Amino acid sequence: MIHVTDRAAEQIRKIMEKEGLQDHGLRVAVVGGGCSGMSYKLNFEKDASQGDKVYEDQGVRIIVDPKSTLFLNGTTLDFSDGLSGTGFTFSNPNAKSTCGCGTSFSG
Repeated sequence: MIHVTDRAAEQIRKIMEKEGLQDHGLRVAVVGGGCSGMSYKLNFEKDASQGDKVYEDQGVRIIVDPKSTLFLNGTTLDFSDGLSGTGFTFSNPNAKSTCGCGTSFSG
């Protein structure tokens, strides 16, 4: 489903520890909007909803709703802290095009 790199997993665990969310999972979703039509959304949730796919990668519990699963299969979640910006990045083989900021795509 979604692969989490070592750097992304480390950053997710740091945020969870800082916010006291060690018993939560990371919800990864696709929502309408953004300059290319769809955007990625990340947030922490304690419990999955019925129908969600839940699995673990790099020690991080990932939660994905059924609709987002269609767009996210094979995606890699990474974290960059280089000169060109800091934040989570997505490498999505299902995206037909992406925007310059890398946070939205068309499917």
